[in-house]
Amino acid sequence: MASTQTKPQDVRLEKLFQAVDANNDGVIDWSDYERILDRYFSGFELDKNSYEARALWAAHQHYWYELLRHSDSRDRLNKDDFIQAIRLLTLDTSRFNLVEGLPHAVFDIIDRNGDGAISKDEFGRYLEVWEIDPKNGLEVFDRIDSDGDGTISRHEFLRSWREFYYTPDWEAPGARYFGVE
Repeated sequence: MASTQTKPQDVRLEKLFQAVDANNDGVIDWSDYERILDRYFSGFELDKNSYEARALWAAHQHYWYELLRHSDSRDRLNKDDFIQAIRLLTLDTSRFNLVEGLPHAVFDIIDRNGDGAISKDEFGRYLEVWEIDPKNGLEVFDRIDSDGDGTISRHEFLRSWREFYYTPDWEAPGARYFGVE
């Protein structure tokens, strides 16, 4: 009899689906991303017309259209469709590289003082946007801060996104954004 083991990526993508499904209706559509973007704008006190806010909006919109391109859906994704589209999107970087393009735009929003690093305070605001438990989030911060300097560099942040989407390791720092069961 074959053993059925849950893959870490599947657990993480299910948790991501739950976090993105802002209105908890069991499907994701563009309005869910608009709510997340609004939380970024208010949480980081951004003018929606600023270049960095527009870059974040454009990156999310491109991401959304690529999810739809990799699904059978026209405008809404249920959990299974979302997970399958994410899997395909992370493999197909021909038009949009999810784990390279989007995190740069997010990093630029989080790094409010523009020093090239994310402080614990800045990361705390990021946790609020995603409604992540601060206790779990500060543990994630410490894990992502691999050099132990008290900040998350752009390199460390990008690496954490790669780990979230690709690594089968439950213990990888980026694997812990939404906690672990």
